[in-house]
Amino acid sequence: MYHSVVLVKQVPDTANITADAMKEDGTVNRGVLPAIFNPEDLHALEAALDLKQRFGGTVTALSMGPPKAADILRDCLFRGADRAVLITDRRAAASDTLATSYILAQAVKTLGRYDFVFAGRQAIDGDTAQTGPQCAEKLGIPQITYTEEIVEVQDRKATIRRNIGQGWELVRVQLPVLLTVVETANTPRPCSAKRMMKHKHDRVPAEITPEQINELKSKNRLIEQWNLDNIGADLNRCGVAGSPTKVFRIQSIVLKKEGFTEIAPTKDGITKLIHELVTDKTLG
Repeated sequence: MYHSVVLVKQVPDTANITADAMKEDGTVNRGVLPAIFNPEDLHALEAALDLKQRFGGTVTALSMGPPKAADILRDCLFRGADRAVLITDRRAAASDTLATSYILAQAVKTLGRYDFVFAGRQAIDGDTAQTGPQCAEKLGIPQITYTEEIVEVQDRKATIRRNIGQGWELVRVQLPVLLTVVETANTPRPCSAKRMMKHKHDRVPAEITPEQINELKSKNRLIEQWNLDNIGADLNRCGVAGSPTKVFRIQSIVLKKEGFTEIAPTKDGITKLIHELVTDKTLG
């Protein structure tokens, strides 16, 4: 049996950008964008659930964010996760990847025993691909990026297939290990109707009233909610204080349509198109 922790994140849906997506100061207006499960984190969750099916064990979903992030933790429970934990604390606001990875690493340590830590390769709202690897460094465990498949697990060692662009390679590693998973690794399973009925009313304390907290707690339907004190975090390494990243410049780019050129579906039309592309240095 192997115990897995999956790092998941709720992100703005960058596929549905509107004119109100940016504030005047150039930052993302998250309030007008729908929030979704970070796509590659879904593949990380599926990898953990598949490992559980093959070898037994448990899967714990761990997320850091506002109370609204409980939505994706419920999604994890719907798909087969055994436990869900939300780290939510205003003192963690504005954390960059360095601070975020520190907080997540502290939370993983607080969970206790673990054999695998899964994370998506990167989040679509930042595209840095840094949080997973930095978390591994802070945990002091090996990491394998671009994971596509767990081939074998035996004698506290795992054989992992990872994507290297023009091919793949097999890596053998001692457990525990952190794996960042790519979208080509698998097809995430749908939510289970039975689990949706079981967990649809699960909430974190920040979402409900004290009376509802007691009611859900008695039914074992309360999602765990931690703050920075619960994980023993050094506040100097969290939030703004622990985030050395500085924004050098923010540039808003506005695309304007200035007409179009119609290309006839003929040999002469294609020749003209190629000529124009070469002339403006798009080709060549």
